[in-house]
Amino acid sequence: MSTIAFIGLGHMGGPMAGNLVKAGHKVSAFDLSQPSKDAAAALGVGIAGSAKEAVADAEIVVTMLPAGKHVLGVWTDILPAVKPGTLLIDSSTIDVESARKAHALAAERGCLSLDAPVSGGVGGAQGATLTFMVGGSADAFKRGEPILSAMGKKVVHCGDAGNGQAAKICNNMILGISMIGVSEAFVLAEKLGLSHQALFDVASTSSGQCWSLTTYCPVPGPVPTSPANNDYKPGFASALMLKDLKLAQEAAQAAGASTPLGSAAAQVYGLHNAWGEGGTDFSGIIHLLRGRGNS
Repeated sequence: MSTIAFIGLGHMGGPMAGNLVKAGHKVSAFDLSQPSKDAAAALGVGIAGSAKEAVADAEIVVTMLPAGKHVLGVWTDILPAVKPGTLLIDSSTIDVESARKAHALAAERGCLSLDAPVSGGVGGAQGATLTFMVGGSADAFKRGEPILSAMGKKVVHCGDAGNGQAAKICNNMILGISMIGVSEAFVLAEKLGLSHQALFDVASTSSGQCWSLTTYCPVPGPVPTSPANNDYKPGFASALMLKDLKLAQEAAQAAGASTPLGSAAAQVYGLHNAWGEGGTDFSGIIHLLRGRGNS
């Protein structure tokens, strides 16, 4: 059993902290939101009075926060209260530069660190079926892998500091592009008089097969568990997809990589969010392609 501090108890962080408790770990957590703290407490998570209080006796610290500035702010705040030798794990999805700065902050304190963003959404957080993409030293990964395995079903060491974030934004760029392609195909099929089910039956067993089609099909019917059958409630919100696509574009520009489809996908999701659908599932991009809102 490990003593773990968990900072950030939102839709993802709360269930993740709860799964650490289920695995037998002692968890002390903090969040600025009282409803988030209450929900985590209902899962058996101990709630501290502050982030510094949460980390005071921790062997491992996990953060799950909205953006790079929040991660750097929290790590800067808590590190003086963290014991040297503590392992810090950030599972937020942030830019690669901020992730590497966070690693440097941990090293200055004499701590090991990992950037370990996740894939799998709220359902994966609740069911402990997340995929973790992990960046950091081999020693840090060896120590952190059992903790991450308590919250997910697959833990992949992607290399040195920042490489977990690199893997996450590359993966989600593929996802955003493929969802637009799948949605375009269904819109074209509608115009040509082809049923949703017919297109799905063909594409799901042919060369058009992909996760966006077979798991998150953007139209109701063919995949009963997709958000399209639940009024496009996320799932994975369109605003979060836009965030990840923007991170991918920032990284591409910094690295000098050519990503024309990634750039186009960011623009399409930017329009979708500006249309007021940032809170709907990212598969709702089909509404923009049809030229009308979610109705």
